Amino acid sequence: MKFGELKRDEWPALQPYLDTCLLPVTGLTGRESPVEAADLAARAGAVLKPLEERFRGRTVTMPAFHYYGADDEEKLAELCRRLKEEAGFRYVVVVTGVAGLVSGRIPADLVAEPLPDEPPEAAGERWTGSVAGLWNKR
Repeated sequence: MKFGELKRDEWPALQPYLDTCLLPVTGLTGRESPVEAADLAARAGAVLKPLEERFRGRTVTMPAFHYYGADDEEKLAELCRRLKEEAGFRYVVVVTGVAGLVSGRIPADLVAEPLPDEPPEAAGERWTGSVAGLWNKR
């Protein structure tokens, strides 16, 4: 479910079931042409789509963190912490269409990304098992 589909009065009842946040990270730097920016957003969306479809009713897709570079690592880390500690998500899954964009130091439960030279669509399918695995560890 996307964040905009939730109604304020529904959230308290749904929150125990929607315990996993999907956080798209596009990886824009501000140097991209509009076409390049659209391509990066589409790549992240291609990884995200299978996760959203397969786990509708268990995940909430939050607004994308579009501009991200090495200098933004602490901002992303803080956002992941807030989503867990303040927004109440048990799991945070960072989703990107760029291999190696997000470091392992981010306090997300999982970083879903393509392998180098892997189509983003294939990566999304590959990561569905890992997301389900988060819930099986309970």
